[in-house]
Amino acid sequence: MPPQQFGSSDPERRDVELRLSPDELPPAQRPWDQPGHDFDATAAAHLDHAKNALRRTRPDLSAGTPTWRWQKWILLLAFLVFGAAAIFDPHYAIFVLAAVLVFPFFCVVALRAAALWFTAFPSAKQTATVIFETDANLPRYTLLVPLYDEAEIAAELVGALSAIDYPVDKLQILLILEELDIRTRRAVGAMQLPIQMSVVVVPDGSPRTKPRALNYALCRATGDLVVIYDAEDVPEPNQLRRAASLLMANPKLGCVQARLNVLNDSETWLTRQFAIEYTVLFDCILPALERLTLPVPLGGTSNHFSKAALEAVGGWDPFNVTEDADLGIRLARTDWMVQVVNSTTWEEAPATFRSWRNQRTRWLKGWMQTYLVHMRKPLKTARDLGWLRFFGLQILMGGLILSALVHPWFYVVAAMEAVHGPLRSLDHQGLSDAVWVLGIVNLILGYATGVALGWVAVAGRGRQRLAWWAILMPIYWLLISFAAYRALYQLVTTPYSWEKTQHRSRSDFATRPIEESGEESAADLA
Repeated sequence: MPPQQFGSSDPERRDVELRLSPDELPPAQRPWDQPGHDFDATAAAHLDHAKNALRRTRPDLSAGTPTWRWQKWILLLAFLVFGAAAIFDPHYAIFVLAAVLVFPFFCVVALRAAALWFTAFPSAKQTATVIFETDANLPRYTLLVPLYDEAEIAAELVGALSAIDYPVDKLQILLILEELDIRTRRAVGAMQLPIQMSVVVVPDGSPRTKPRALNYALCRATGDLVVIYDAEDVPEPNQLRRAASLLMANPKLGCVQARLNVLNDSETWLTRQFAIEYTVLFDCILPALERLTLPVPLGGTSNHFSKAALEAVGGWDPFNVTEDADLGIRLARTDWMVQVVNSTTWEEAPATFRSWRNQRTRWLKGWMQTYLVHMRKPLKTARDLGWLRFFGLQILMGGLILSALVHPWFYVVAAMEAVHGPLRSLDHQGLSDAVWVLGIVNLILGYATGVALGWVAVAGRGRQRLAWWAILMPIYWLLISFAAYRALYQLVTTPYSWEKTQHRSRSDFATRPIEESGEESAADLA
């Protein structure tokens, strides 16, 4: 039996949920009971569009087929050639592999160094914004909020969304619930929702993924602007106003990405490392990509879109388990700009290894899907992006995946070097020494820039006590490598399985203040 997708981690609990009757739900969550509503016809049309629109119009951009035939043959051939070389002449095999990896790893180090430089010396360029004289001039905003197995935190979510500072008559908040998730539907149905909130129930089907649910709800969106929030999110109250002022000022700006950070950074060692990683990514790396005009892979939440841009690129790919990163690349390929806004959305970091492992596996599997999709027609991708941004895509996505897979083997090669000196034993001594030196330099600079960036990023958020934990980031990277190999296995066996990240009530863990934090990013304090 295939694994459940986007479902509860407890099979017994899931079976109980499926036996509950939808007829027990409130009328607002039973649209088929409403007068004049042809539920079957409407739901079927929207569901078909949610699942198949991108696959029909641009099959080359859909992860519905994880890898094309030529890609499978190239990967298989590379594996077989290297495997044969490793058997017959392991010294030369290691040398060739090291020589091939030196340049892409140097580029990854260079990107980190650039992010560190841009953080220390932020751009003085002023960003174009629109100043709305009255609330009547604000654009309509639709919030898409997918939930699955979130009954325990539904009330907290409604409270967080109710605190958003935006005119109610300009706001549409769609709580997107899965048909079979009876517990969450009951929890939401028991609440008196504010007038700007309503429920969208997604009929069951496959793939049961977040992007499929988002596509289904997008058909009901009435806003000029659209933002995605996850169930555990606590956005700063003025985030919509900030994003709207940017989006309405630039017709080529397709998306504004808010900065994500975590509430429970001091709970466990994993949450500390996660907090450092998130702060580096959203406060340093993404702004650096924006400044370099390279493609920006979006975070999974707090993406503020022009609805026109979102529809122009075909919405989300329901078959991609990191639909956000893929959408960021598609925006870049169609010349839509992405900008990072200085507003934070607070989230819960996974506190246990199992929860972290499942989430990270899904993220890395989705990045692999995204890279394979956009490399199906590499020349077409290069023409769409331009050669500089195409090169940036290789560094960012290809480099991230490659570094996660190869990182543990550096320790193996270093150990072999210490014992046998395989790179120095080649006939071409000068070339061997050059590759060896560059590899060591990459390793040292990789650790140095990674730790320094982590230190600067969290210190810029006023978390000096957390900065010391950046020293242990190399251990965290080994865990990421473990998740990468697990993701690679799943990419082959269960490419569309969605391992749900379980969330808890904020009362269950120590939290940071969730009002206007007053914190500024590292770049803002530089």
